Amino acid sequence: MNLQVLEYYLAICREKSFSAAAEAIHISQPTLSRQIADLEAELGKQLFIRTRKQLQLTDEGMLLKVRAEEILSLVDKTEQEISGNDVALTGDIMIGAAETPGIHMITLAAHALQKKHPGIRIHISSGDRTDLSWQLDHGLADMAIVYGDVDHEKYNCITLPHQDVFGIYMRKDDPLSAKQKILPEQDLANKPLIINRNSHGYLIPDVPLQQFHIAGSYNLLYNAFLMAEDGIGYTVGLGDVLSTEGTALCFRPFEPEYRVSKYLIWKKNQILKKTMELLLDEVNKLIAEEQD
Repeated sequence: MNLQVLEYYLAICREKSFSAAAEAIHISQPTLSRQIADLEAELGKQLFIRTRKQLQLTDEGMLLKVRAEEILSLVDKTEQEISGNDVALTGDIMIGAAETPGIHMITLAAHALQKKHPGIRIHISSGDRTDLSWQLDHGLADMAIVYGDVDHEKYNCITLPHQDVFGIYMRKDDPLSAKQKILPEQDLANKPLIINRNSHGYLIPDVPLQQFHIAGSYNLLYNAFLMAEDGIGYTVGLGDVLSTEGTALCFRPFEPEYRVSKYLIWKKNQILKKTMELLLDEVNKLIAEEQD
């Protein structure tokens, strides 16, 4: 297996046809067919189910597609990092981010960095802790913004200013919306809750989920926002992430107040590329300015 064969394979996955893929990558169809046949023989697995209409991936074929995309992405990323230089610094910074107003600290730092080095590109991918940890661990993100606990054995971290407050999003016509603060164990008993999939058994610290009725879960808040708007339940999440203005929803914080810190994290024991070092410098400058 080599990189060129993986590129051929992904072309077939995109085009869902050997002939269309061969035309797209400018090689003959017999050559392409032979390359894939050799790949299937090497792996000892069938990668495609050939039908009259189009090709379909087998389970092994789907796994190879995911891995091939990861491998080629890392190759491209490595080439960019090595070929970069300090005189005209270019390259990509891949950032995974939870949905939080704390992203402003990173975007402001990125803007300051791009004014000095216009060739640097910033890419942000939204997700929850499960998504972001996976991206970091597989080299698909350089750093990530998360809230909650941090595994300090795996990641370096910077604590970002300001904490986010937890509460519930609910319909404005719900009787519970008359309250300005929500007492979880009292107000939410027997209420259908929509929770983040990373809640780990607790609504908030010391309040187990098992005593509540869970109607659903989410990884990104916007979809859970719509679930609450359509009456499926009360969405538990961070305030100030989504505006309720002009919607059927309102946000009410918990009482006692539950706030969480946000962290910028990156893998330990890795050599930081120059673009990452410079972005971290800009972040630290902004934090220092806020603390003055």
